[in-house]
Amino acid sequence: MSNTLLIADTSLLINFLNVDRMDLIANHAPRCAVTEHVMAEVNGSFPVQKQRLDAALAAGHLEQVAASEDAELELFAKLQSGGRLGAGECSAIAVALNRGHALAIDDRLAIREARARATAMGITPSIYSTRDIIARLITSGHLTIGQADILLVEWRSQYRFELGITSFSELVC
Repeated sequence: MSNTLLIADTSLLINFLNVDRMDLIANHAPRCAVTEHVMAEVNGSFPVQKQRLDAALAAGHLEQVAASEDAELELFAKLQSGGRLGAGECSAIAVALNRGHALAIDDRLAIREARARATAMGITPSIYSTRDIIARLITSGHLTIGQADILLVEWRSQYRFELGITSFSELVC
């Protein structure tokens, strides 16, 4: 897979929007992009995060891509027909797998579905969770463990988002 972009799902994107740290997404390699379906989910349900997303797009921290190729639209429809995944997850998976990009997603069911679809397509996807992205940012020097742990506490205490660790020191030596 080429991994020239990191296609983000809504829930992962919301994690960074909640703590107003889209600068971290801007510093992650590969570059991050969102689909129009992810944009619609943020725009429709998260007014504060919508403002932050608009600012991040304007600042060039990420870009928007459209699920427009026939194979993407076909996979998007198949994923949606199961009724278990949201439109943002379906479009992110469809675009990432069909274009050979990395996928940024936290939902376990969506990750299993992405891996199963990738296997059927004969490809091995690169899939990153919020936890993975933070660990990569620490390793690349864009974030300290202390700064990451502050985010960890904020996600847990203010947004009920658990990463299953008490400190990023558990992941990064």
